[in-house]
Amino acid sequence: MRKINLRKAPWANSKSLTGRLLIASSLWVLLGLAAGGFLLSAAFQDHVETEMDARLRQILDSMVGVSDLDENGNIFFSRPLNDQRFNEPYSGWYWQVSSNGRENFRSRSLWDQELAVNLGLGAFPDRIGETDGPEGQEIRVLERDITLPGTNVPFRFMVAGDAAEMKAHIADFNQIVLWSLGGLGFGILIALILQVVYGLAPLKDVQKGLSDIREGNRKRLPRDCPPEIMPLVEEVNAVLKQNETLVERAKTQMGNLAHSLKTPLAVISNELAGTRGSKFGKVVESQTRIIRRQVDYQLARARAIGHSRHIKAKTDIEEAIVNVGRTIQRIYKERNLSLKVEIEPGITFQGERQDLEEILGNLLDNAAKWAKSEIFVSAKCRMRGGVPAFVVISIEDDGPGVDRNLRPSLYKRGKRLDEDVPGSGLGLAIVRDIAQIYGGESHLRRSKLGGLRVEVKLPASSN
Repeated sequence: MRKINLRKAPWANSKSLTGRLLIASSLWVLLGLAAGGFLLSAAFQDHVETEMDARLRQILDSMVGVSDLDENGNIFFSRPLNDQRFNEPYSGWYWQVSSNGRENFRSRSLWDQELAVNLGLGAFPDRIGETDGPEGQEIRVLERDITLPGTNVPFRFMVAGDAAEMKAHIADFNQIVLWSLGGLGFGILIALILQVVYGLAPLKDVQKGLSDIREGNRKRLPRDCPPEIMPLVEEVNAVLKQNETLVERAKTQMGNLAHSLKTPLAVISNELAGTRGSKFGKVVESQTRIIRRQVDYQLARARAIGHSRHIKAKTDIEEAIVNVGRTIQRIYKERNLSLKVEIEPGITFQGERQDLEEILGNLLDNAAKWAKSEIFVSAKCRMRGGVPAFVVISIEDDGPGVDRNLRPSLYKRGKRLDEDVPGSGLGLAIVRDIAQIYGGESHLRRSKLGGLRVEVKLPASSN
């Protein structure tokens, strides 16, 4: 089963612009909603408490209004209070009138209980607090000291209401606020995600444009973008244009230099025709060959660099291997070498045919020089994320091979392990440089055939 690598979502990455915008916005939204919810809850709680206190004051005022004294100075109500809850035992609503030296005058709802009172602590003006009432109820108590006409003795009037009812209203309101603000926050978060994704969409277009440039499908970034990122697009396009100019100028200069050297080299070679057997002729001929192979090497490298800047071409690997293989077999036809090819169908190299043939030509020529009778060529495609990522071209021979410790030296320009075998010593160096220019690599290993195996990894093209 093919494994699929899922990229981390941008909004989950605090280093991305999307993540930073969403994290900062979400924090402000959460802080704002939390502060708003706290203020709403506090305001509602204050409102409920104020209403209950006003209700308790109204009842206490009614108590004072119906209070009277008998001939013994004991207080009584001239008419009962209208609220029936004061008659229901432990209803949560109570009243009580206390005085020093007198029995407490209290509501039937207290039954056999009394409200705790501290007559030593004055209650004028009103004093409001919460305490535990009968049966462990939480009650809110309003106290006031009143001196009735006809006596100098102060009476402590107390009225209490069920605080649980008030707190239940507050809890219900807090739950409504929590769900409402939570839903609002979730909606705002979704809106923020859509806003950020929509706002940063032009950057995705820039990314796609750069990818198209790298793939060779366009040369410049499109200019139909928001004005905020237009300066970035213009600067990138300017850099691309300048880079193209520099590369073309370098290629032209390299080509001019190479061609200007080839003619003098040809003249020198012709002039050496009569002195090839002399010591002087051998020295000049050897140095001329070195100059020529260095020119060829630099030309191949410069051409590959120029091609890799704008990768447009897609080269069929099987066709290139077959064509170069036929050429090598014609060159070494007297050796009667067997060339076996094993290639996955339809794989292509994302690059210029000339560069691929340069690689194949050097590798096959090197294998043909050292092979005893057989050369084996294979090409396979490697996938990444379900699409072709790179191709691996392997060329092996059944020659003597190269010791592991000596293999790295084969990449050195001009390095040859056997001077008796014709060659410039630049083939593998050219292969390595062209592969690296395209973002690939090459490796030297021992072949199952007994000789050297060269593996080259190059970028693949999706068909």
